[in-house]
Amino acid sequence: MDDELIDEAGIPRSRYTRLPGKGFFYPDSLDEERAERRAKEAIEGSEAVVIADGDADGLACAAMVREAYDAALDVADFEAAIAARLAEGDDGEEASEDAEEAGEDAEGEVTDDGDDPTDDAHTRSPVGLVAAGPYSLDTSLERVLAYADDDVDLFVCDLCPDDYEWIAEPLEALAEETASIRWFDHHQWDEETAEAVRALGVDLVIGESDEECTADVALRSLDHAFDDRWAELAAVTRDHDLWIKEDPRSDDLADYSYWAGSEEYATVVGAYGADLPETVEAFVADRRVEKEARIDAAVDRAVTHEVGAWTVAVTYGRCSQNEVAEALREAGADAAVIVKPAGSASIRGSEAFRHAHEVAGKVNGGGHPQAAGCKPDIYDDMLDYAQHWTTEGQACKRVILAAFEAVAEEVAAAEGDADGPDADGTDAEE
Repeated sequence: MDDELIDEAGIPRSRYTRLPGKGFFYPDSLDEERAERRAKEAIEGSEAVVIADGDADGLACAAMVREAYDAALDVADFEAAIAARLAEGDDGEEASEDAEEAGEDAEGEVTDDGDDPTDDAHTRSPVGLVAAGPYSLDTSLERVLAYADDDVDLFVCDLCPDDYEWIAEPLEALAEETASIRWFDHHQWDEETAEAVRALGVDLVIGESDEECTADVALRSLDHAFDDRWAELAAVTRDHDLWIKEDPRSDDLADYSYWAGSEEYATVVGAYGADLPETVEAFVADRRVEKEARIDAAVDRAVTHEVGAWTVAVTYGRCSQNEVAEALREAGADAAVIVKPAGSASIRGSEAFRHAHEVAGKVNGGGHPQAAGCKPDIYDDMLDYAQHWTTEGQACKRVILAAFEAVAEEVAAAEGDADGPDADGTDAEE
């Protein structure tokens, strides 16, 4: 493929935001080879391994585990690398978007160009970090099983399996071979899945999803005397993760985790907590110019639909889904759907709509009542993707709106049952 076809330079934003980032066009097999190699390098010989979601919440947990093991990396190398990227005008946003959209390991965010002194950072700490997405947890567990020492301590942070059977084989083997497995999360767990995980001897701690983020759970669960900056980091992370939005620093953390590599983010917040250094603040500010423009484009594309009692706004494009959803809520939507060019979609709710995870569950996804994600199983070949891009995700939008309709019918039926016969079987009017 001609590189110029996927190079955004000189292409109007109205066009390139309708397409996936460059990484989408890079063969999965090559991505898998690199992810496998990096995981092996991070895991082998480690005293402990952390499998964590590659967002601010999961990586804050990884930083806490490293602090507890006295295994943090030197932040100076990362600050120098950030300053160098700023000076060169390097755009690190593209690769991080690709990793997020694909739901793959966040280690794919950073490219090995041979000049960055942090390229081998994943090999340096005695606490290995494996960043995982919601669809790669099983693969990450398999990699720990393949490469970790038998007496390793394993931590899983900010990840919830949709189905126990999906992770059963590697997790059961790890329960036999590791020294310990501790799992911290705050998502909505199926009771049977939680019971099956705990039955293996896993120390599973699940926080209240509308009160705690996983950093809160890790902070109170780890046996270590953390100083006050860690409690502050958890509080600011929670501010964004639960969409409280009272502390302006939480947007900085969320954006930085999105644009930085996982090793970089865990190291920087481990050293500075919620108050990011000037170099990082400059990096975040630089990236936000493009971010805001993409948000505006996605909001302009939105179309609203009335589904049951809800107003659902649906849009398409490469953008920051949380900010787009907030803008659509402010415009009157009860729920927002942001369909991405890579085929996935984010579903965001509100106080009037707390069924995002139910909708996502009907289209190959899951999550929280007010924040969920999915990737409908409708893409059989590149022609399907071509149609997806040229129609701004119409097929994906249709199946998700159908899921909204199904959930609306279920909610209406449940409300009807609640207003029906009394407990003694007699009709309420009688």
